[in-house]
Amino acid sequence: MYYLIKNQLEECTAEECHTSGVPYVAVLTPEEWQAERARFDMGIDLDLKVKNILNTKAEVNYDSLTGNFSIPNRRDFSKEEWKFAFAMDEKGIVFIDQGGYAAHLIRRVGRSKKWHIPSLERFLYDFLEQIIYRDLSIMEAYERELDQIETDIMEGEAEEALMRVNTIRGELRDLRIHYDQLIDLSQELEENENGFFRQENVRYFRLFTNRMTRLYDSATSLQSYTMQVRDLYQAQLDIKQNRIMTVLTVVTTIFMPLTLIAGWYGMNFRYMPELESKWGYPIVIGVSLAIAIISLIFFRKKKWL
Repeated sequence: MYYLIKNQLEECTAEECHTSGVPYVAVLTPEEWQAERARFDMGIDLDLKVKNILNTKAEVNYDSLTGNFSIPNRRDFSKEEWKFAFAMDEKGIVFIDQGGYAAHLIRRVGRSKKWHIPSLERFLYDFLEQIIYRDLSIMEAYERELDQIETDIMEGEAEEALMRVNTIRGELRDLRIHYDQLIDLSQELEENENGFFRQENVRYFRLFTNRMTRLYDSATSLQSYTMQVRDLYQAQLDIKQNRIMTVLTVVTTIFMPLTLIAGWYGMNFRYMPELESKWGYPIVIGVSLAIAIISLIFFRKKKWL
């Protein structure tokens, strides 16, 4: 797939891409890149391998700028990340993509963007924006969910809250790492070491860096929020356990004197006058009830129940 960067992305042939004199965007498979790389004349000696990509980064070479993208799947973070490589000089950019995600992002740019002053820098800005276009709403959704989990915990209705909070925390960690890498990539572009970009257009990368910094701060704040929710969940568990222990302690305290009475009159000594009295049994029952009632009244006054 080949595009020219005009007032909007315009599909073209490979020949038009190389001869038009207009900044271009190309999306090639690794096999196509190996076959066509010499025509792009970027002086790249290293192979750009999509399978070995581990992170998002950019590297400055003598006649080009190369790098990788490793993008978490926002719909399901457990799935494999979207990975593709790129190579760029002042004439245009080539994406080497086996999975088709780079082509998907470029099509979205083509459908949604028109430019008064088209340039490679503005395309790169819009391409990077497409990577994170849903992330603000994702952060808001995380915040609403954590608020609801916090409410459920306070109302004692969050049985599986801790598992979900841990999942959110892991997803936010992945996003923070991704944002940090995007910030580094954007700063590398802004540095413009090879002079590929017009100086007045470098501001696009600065704008993107600022936006990424805000998203990074939001993810960091929400990750701290997950820790607070976990602490709240643990505190509620401790409160429940303390209540259970309080009830057990009260019951034990009430039955201790009753156990003493039972043990006392279970000794079966020969000369125990209470054993011969016809009022002995009702008296013991009355004393036992009195001990239980007095204990309960005492615990109520102390607000232990």
